[in-house]
Amino acid sequence: MSVLIATKDLTIRYGKEAILENVSLTIRKGEIVTLVGPNGSGKSTLLKALIGAVAPAAGTVLRDPTVSIGYVPQRLHLDSGMPLTVERFMALPKRRSVKAVQAALTRVGVQDTAKRQMVDLSGGQMQRVLLARALITEPDLLLLDEPTQGLDQPAEADFYELLENVRTELGCAVVMVSHDLHVVMSASDRVICINGHICCEGTPTVVSSAPEYRALFGQGTRGALALYQHQHDHRHDQDQGSCDHDHSAHTGSEHTHGG
Repeated sequence: MSVLIATKDLTIRYGKEAILENVSLTIRKGEIVTLVGPNGSGKSTLLKALIGAVAPAAGTVLRDPTVSIGYVPQRLHLDSGMPLTVERFMALPKRRSVKAVQAALTRVGVQDTAKRQMVDLSGGQMQRVLLARALITEPDLLLLDEPTQGLDQPAEADFYELLENVRTELGCAVVMVSHDLHVVMSASDRVICINGHICCEGTPTVVSSAPEYRALFGQGTRGALALYQHQHDHRHDQDQGSCDHDHSAHTGSEHTHGG
């Protein structure tokens, strides 16, 4: 699979504080990658670095020069007194045709919201509108920062199913930050566990068994996650081994996800 974006020894600092240190990763076309880790571990900062909103203190972010990126932020703050319809929001900051807006809203299942006020949307509708706005350019890479925050469990499951459909339709890569560990494992090809650096990464099965992961999220997580094992029938080459803190234990092989 072709590489869309990669980091090499990426370090991000806010003042003197290092938020991320020596992060090296690769995102390839068509894969769903989930970033997990405790609060304050640098997951959102990493997404911002990938889109160029945060400058590295050291290291590099390498992007395919032709890659198109869609971004869904963690939350959207709206003035409740400001009139803003979904249709108008979708056309910011660049004007979009009514046809393009309606097609994007239809793709995510909220085609009846175009004339509604943004402040009147439910949490689930808001997340789908944000996703539609990110998809309007049919990006090669979709970045989502905790897209199901505040949604109930059925709405979460529906949203992750929608992401799988979007990936299938567009062939785009999806990188998302999430705390929904059990659902994440069902929706991901690869999981990267972050706590200021990459603690471990690989397939959901490998990561849920890694000592670094279990140290962060508890010994009981492995059995619960196994109930939600991701199933699909495609094959691809990628790193599937966990890594220790000096990133020296990667193992690569071709593998097939199973039930």
